[in-house]
Amino acid sequence: MSKPRVLISDKMDPNAARIFEENGCDVDVITGETPEQLIARIGDYDGLAIRSATKVTKEVLDAATNLKVIGRAGIGVDNVDIPYASSKGVVVMNTPFGNSITTAEHAIAMIMALARQIPAANTRTQAGEWPKNDFMGVEVTGKTLGLIGAGNIGSIVASRAQGLKMKVIAFDPFLSAERAVEMGVEKVELDGLLSRADFITLHTPLTAETKNILSAENLAKTKKGVRIVNCARGGLIDEAALREGLESGHIAGAALDVFEKEPAKDNVLFGAPNFICTPHLGASTTEAQVNVALQVAEQLSDYLVNGGVTNALNMPSLSAEEAPKLKPYMALAEKLGSLVGQLAHGNLSRIGVEVEGHAATLNIKPITGAVLAGLMRRYSDTVNMVNAPFIAKERGMEVREIRNEREGAYSTLIRIKVDTDMGERTVAGTLFGKSQPRLVDIFGIGIEADLDGHMLYISNEDAPGFIGRIGSILGEAGINIGTFHLGRRATGGEAVLLLSVDQEIPESVLKTICDAQGVRTVKALSF
Repeated sequence: MSKPRVLISDKMDPNAARIFEENGCDVDVITGETPEQLIARIGDYDGLAIRSATKVTKEVLDAATNLKVIGRAGIGVDNVDIPYASSKGVVVMNTPFGNSITTAEHAIAMIMALARQIPAANTRTQAGEWPKNDFMGVEVTGKTLGLIGAGNIGSIVASRAQGLKMKVIAFDPFLSAERAVEMGVEKVELDGLLSRADFITLHTPLTAETKNILSAENLAKTKKGVRIVNCARGGLIDEAALREGLESGHIAGAALDVFEKEPAKDNVLFGAPNFICTPHLGASTTEAQVNVALQVAEQLSDYLVNGGVTNALNMPSLSAEEAPKLKPYMALAEKLGSLVGQLAHGNLSRIGVEVEGHAATLNIKPITGAVLAGLMRRYSDTVNMVNAPFIAKERGMEVREIRNEREGAYSTLIRIKVDTDMGERTVAGTLFGKSQPRLVDIFGIGIEADLDGHMLYISNEDAPGFIGRIGSILGEAGINIGTFHLGRRATGGEAVLLLSVDQEIPESVLKTICDAQGVRTVKALSF
């Protein structure tokens, strides 16, 4: 049997090639090719190892007739057409944890540079000045550092900051009380962090939930004299509002390694007082580049030789025999997880995944992975069915799996229970026709609904005329209703309305619905 062939098409540590060879792969290192040259060559290879330079487009994938796996040495996979790779049966992997220490250290360096105004002092000193009296810094000892995001990188920053004798507080919806104690940080809500932190550093991915998490409104809530660091993702901060805060003096300084638009050759923040920036250097150390190269080589060779799957972005850990049976159950589980993630308010500390009836006879691990992937996708842009359990464990979330082989009202059922600060929340779903996911219970209220596309969830008081009012609001806004699903606890009690619409609902319309008589909760959903 011939050895798997791997192409390394971007520059990376030479030890990666050695690892491929030691693990039983033939490897070629051919970098700097044009797209046309890559298209002509790629059909000979089973695996492709890349960094950011190689663009894996539809045309490349069409030419890659033998390709089984793509490995990105690093986190970002914007240069890979993942949906098309999935349709072609190509697994896409990355190495999300190889840059953690390097990025965390860069954030600490930014904190120190802000505290002592080092870049500006350096520039003026080298210009022949001696501006000793113009730079009055602050000590970090005893100051409060606010972490927005306390995952892998955030936890490293916390440890380093504690070594500098800083007090660390953290906001993270997935940080459990037990994990916070283990890290030695105080778990707080976002408003509490904004009002108390002397330094704020962001360590969260860019998602719909985190975009502009430091908005103009939230920046106004910060402590006067705060210093802000972002070495995570561009788009987490309203850059124009940050500039206004710097110019007014409310914000004492800001240091950014990432920008909303990159490369940032022109930005509203350039020239702002007490502003420091670097050109996305968070992962740029010799050690980090070696780590991700070695990791991608290990992952790709393990998959090609042994079938092992690590950090895959488009594939669960499944055997060939299990996949067809589990596919509809995993689709249902991911939709239920996504529903809980979008609706369950408060911090999540415990997740229960219960399978009943026929579902209880299947491998529950991929089902749980699908639940967690759906649940946390609102908060992470790199979560998938493979790494979701790791991320949950990292954040101290307790995950329980329960099998119940008895059949209840449905021949097969998946039930998800989550413990939050607001109490327990439960949703359940089944399969119609053995393949169609269907919601059958939401927070204890029976309801039958598809979960697909743009949807609107409304909790309201059961009263005559309510449905008509909602329909009128949407109609006046030009929003077409696709499906309408209703449920209630009892006559005149709490009711639930779940409807699908043909387009995303604007914030102004959501506010109008929220202000309507009888409405308790409104939430736009997407699946």
